[in-house]
Amino acid sequence: MVRMIKTAIFSGSFNPVHVGHLVLANYLCEFTDVDEVWLMVSPQNPMKEPNHAVDARLRFQLLQQALLNDNKLKASDFELYLPTPTYTIHTFNALRNQFHDREFSLLIGADNWVIFDQWKDYQEILRSYPVWIYPRHGFPVTVPASLPAVKMLDAPVIDISSTFIRQSVSEGKEMRRWVPETVWKFIVEKQLYK
Repeated sequence: MVRMIKTAIFSGSFNPVHVGHLVLANYLCEFTDVDEVWLMVSPQNPMKEPNHAVDARLRFQLLQQALLNDNKLKASDFELYLPTPTYTIHTFNALRNQFHDREFSLLIGADNWVIFDQWKDYQEILRSYPVWIYPRHGFPVTVPASLPAVKMLDAPVIDISSTFIRQSVSEGKEMRRWVPETVWKFIVEKQLYK
């Protein structure tokens, strides 16, 4: 029997992708049985107000820059080809239908876990896909024993936000240590977030 490639989906705006995102994705690959993490650009989170600062295609290019030559972390634009709004359950079912050699799981923050019951068809997600939760300050999480496919990661808490980076860049701050070097060069070259 062929072994399925264990692939976690880390979906987000990535506006821009920063070192915190990459540390979490790397942690999942190195400290669990996950083979790959796909960082998937979301065109628009159905639960957030639209932020049109940077087009989804440009955000995907930033992700590609961040993950050059990485064997385990991949940039994905899969959701950009799906009908909007893009709900997680629709994305995951489409992934499963297209990639038969992969077993998909979901990577989310504790802040999303505490409102997970507001997600579309959240019970179907829990029945069909494993969920990994990474810690966030101010969002204590207890995973019920009745949900064995939901696991809390003992990952480092990284308090970096894309919002903070965008705001700081708009104020003329030097943020090259907060994002991968290739991403910083891209932001400067394209004059993003000015």
